[in-house]
Amino acid sequence: MKITELFSDVIAEGKEYEFKAVLNAENPVKWAKTIVGFANSHGGILFVGVSNDREAFGIDLDEVDKTKNLVATINDRHIFPHAKISYMIRSVDMEAERFVLAIVVAPSESIVRYREGDFNEKVFIKGDGYSTPATPEEIISLSKRKFGVDNETSEVVYTATEWTKYTALCKEFRKDASTPTIKELQNEEIVSKEGYAKTGFLMFKDGYVGDDTLICCRLWRGKNKVGDVLDSGRFKGDLSSVFKEALKFIERNTKVGWKKTENGGREEIRSYPKEAVREALVNAIAHRDYSISGTQIDVDIFIDRMDIVSPGSWLLPRAYKEYPIGSIPSVRRNTIIAACLDVANLMERGGTGFQTMINSYEGYGEDKQPGVLIYPGFLNLRLFDLLFQGELEFEEFTDIEKVIKLLKEAPQPVRSLQEITQIKSRSRFLKEVLNPLIEKGVVYRDGNAKSPNTLIKLKD
Repeated sequence: MKITELFSDVIAEGKEYEFKAVLNAENPVKWAKTIVGFANSHGGILFVGVSNDREAFGIDLDEVDKTKNLVATINDRHIFPHAKISYMIRSVDMEAERFVLAIVVAPSESIVRYREGDFNEKVFIKGDGYSTPATPEEIISLSKRKFGVDNETSEVVYTATEWTKYTALCKEFRKDASTPTIKELQNEEIVSKEGYAKTGFLMFKDGYVGDDTLICCRLWRGKNKVGDVLDSGRFKGDLSSVFKEALKFIERNTKVGWKKTENGGREEIRSYPKEAVREALVNAIAHRDYSISGTQIDVDIFIDRMDIVSPGSWLLPRAYKEYPIGSIPSVRRNTIIAACLDVANLMERGGTGFQTMINSYEGYGEDKQPGVLIYPGFLNLRLFDLLFQGELEFEEFTDIEKVIKLLKEAPQPVRSLQEITQIKSRSRFLKEVLNPLIEKGVVYRDGNAKSPNTLIKLKD
């Protein structure tokens, strides 16, 4: 029996159909690349129980169940994001003992990859009866074609009064402290000629409630994610507010030191230069893959470094290691979000943001220079603590670290804790240091909340 007798539209293998006798569990990439290729195109059907010459001989029900389980396992472990798959079966004999299994793959809204090991992933595209690894140029083309969360025209009319957080961001970072005009936003294609906001611009709108803008920040006691989290924050909402809240978190957990200058004065040194922090965070927001649901940008501050990890790697024509530091080309994943950051004077148009990070570390050793780690589906921008020299002196700890270190010795009154931070304003000390620790359940008050003599204790 020919496959056409079961599926009248299927005449031969092509960009939408492919035949397999069986699926090999020992070498799954041989057939899984077809599923990935279908997902990266317009979808398609992989037929199992069909020979290359279109003969539909079928497989038994046990083999059908094993094949479906195998596909589900490979899809879960190796295909990212997971392909959307459904099944059809049709019998090839009168006794209904053998069947052709049709694995129907829906087109994906984002680029689908096949992972094999921790540092090996490939993007496949579907050809006429075959699937091949995509070239870097094809991957970039796929990204521009498939990613619709950013550059589609919405049905929301742009009104400046509904983007007040974004205009405030522009006023803060633009050199002339101005707000963008509707004409400027239209020239950048952030707003359509008819006045409708692009979907990427909606993420900057006041009251935005999507989970895809989430940034999770944590301060760790040591050099890895083990032990106590000394401070944390989860920020979501409009991208302008999330960006500024993440900056505030990093700022309150940034140590400040001093070094002598040649003329005998003192020069301030920060654990993390402001310019480097801003560029790294902007880069994460601009280049993250917003189509991968259930993910977020993670900011983890350790005793010796800060890691800013975002979903989605840089879209580069060649491997990252082939580019000299500071010469990484600018290939934008999210054109509208990047344009919004451009307008706010937060993102370098020429792709020089990483060079700005390097410049802010000029004069420090090789071991302190910013780094890039690319994992399958994730990008980690790493900044090293310029004040870290091994074990820290007490004066080098952040205010929150000082409070916790002192409380480990014994309970302390609010007044004493405020004194060791050298924060003069009691309201500021409560807002920035003590109250966050109480809200997170790290410490608690033993007495009147309004009294400066109330004891503060660490929770067991």
